[in-house]
Amino acid sequence: MKDSCEACGEKGCTHSPFVSCEISSAFASPCCAILESISEGVLTVDRDRKVTSFNHAAEVITGFRADDAIGQNCHDILRTSVCEGRCPTEATLSSGEAVNNIQTEIISKSGVRKPISINTVPLRDNKGTIIGAVETFRDLSEMESLRKEISRDYTYEDIVGRDERIKEILALLPDVAESDSPVLITGPTGSGKELFARAIHNLSNRKDGPFVAVNCAALPDTLLESELFGHAKGAFTGALTSKPGRFMLAHKGTIFLDEIGSTTAAFQADLLRVLDTGEFIPLGDTRTLKADFRIVAAANQDIKKMAMNGQFRQDLYYRLNVAGIVLPSLQERKEDIPLLINHFIGKFNLIKKKSVKGISSEALSFLMHHSFPGNIRELQNIIEYAFIRCKGDVIGMAHLSHDLFEDMDEQSGDSIMKQSSHRELELQKLTAALERNKWNRDKVAKELGIGRTTLWRKMRRLGLLKK
Repeated sequence: MKDSCEACGEKGCTHSPFVSCEISSAFASPCCAILESISEGVLTVDRDRKVTSFNHAAEVITGFRADDAIGQNCHDILRTSVCEGRCPTEATLSSGEAVNNIQTEIISKSGVRKPISINTVPLRDNKGTIIGAVETFRDLSEMESLRKEISRDYTYEDIVGRDERIKEILALLPDVAESDSPVLITGPTGSGKELFARAIHNLSNRKDGPFVAVNCAALPDTLLESELFGHAKGAFTGALTSKPGRFMLAHKGTIFLDEIGSTTAAFQADLLRVLDTGEFIPLGDTRTLKADFRIVAAANQDIKKMAMNGQFRQDLYYRLNVAGIVLPSLQERKEDIPLLINHFIGKFNLIKKKSVKGISSEALSFLMHHSFPGNIRELQNIIEYAFIRCKGDVIGMAHLSHDLFEDMDEQSGDSIMKQSSHRELELQKLTAALERNKWNRDKVAKELGIGRTTLWRKMRRLGLLKK
């Protein structure tokens, strides 16, 4: 690349040194400055689809520098899923017509897949002859993340983890989804059972149908039957109109029955009949209805043990457990904690429009030693609370809930205390407060709600007076 552009005279311009004068003149100053400042990737190609210019946003999105891209075939740089099929640039060069809003994926230089939208327009010389094309593309990664958060549209790729058990489940998930058999997911509260259920739905042939979730523990039997089977007008006091049940609403889709272990034997008998025939009778009705749905059930108890002890119908257990998935607790997959923290930081940055970059080593160490009785849901809540308190770009000890430290004191015999003493954690907390307040003891004492003398004693005991 030359030091300055022959067309515009600007230093650092990404015009190719061998690009035709017609294309150069189409992007003369001040257009160069504008193209370098916008957030959309812009590239131009000649008639042979060789890249002739490449702006800064294109470098950021693709990972390729302009020097690497210019002179290459555009499909070697963008590597989209439409390059070998309905290439929008080729279509524009052939027809002379613009192609708008083609949504696809690129593979960046580092191998990361990114959703983008592409627009192409022909590039003409002064005589109207097509000499190339302009392609603009926009990174849709943030929009896709927000869409998934709003619609809760998950696939197995959204499940974060490198634990071997999670990897085994992820490897099996597409086959489980394709089978259309009932699935029983067991795991402790907060371990992500609904996330896996939604992933099964979205990987299955029913993905275009509804996903209907029901928490069986939240409703007594009478209301649960009404919710699932529906009811006719006048079936009970307050039933002013007929209402379709969740089974009917899940027609051609998936119904997720959470906390199935909390249901009674009578309800389990009704559910078994529905599983066997797909038929049910709404409350107060005489008609037998039939719906086509798949059942995914979940429980935080040991359903097999309950079935052996007569606390759960054995025939229903075997009917549901055609494809069984057992999720480990977060305590059993601690290597995933840093990954999950980064995942939640990215999620809340999008939702809360912040730019938190990460978590301090002290706070991460503390969370790595926490027992997480609430599992992944608890970790998510911890990070969400930290976002409320964190005003900078790094989550520290001071941004964690005080309840976590109280829980640590109450669990003095568990693994937290075995791995990290109370003194070490108190030292981390006090050091963070001192650094945050630039070692101003008045401000630190006020923040911690203690007197200056108490603070001085703590600092002396923890060896902080010399700092």
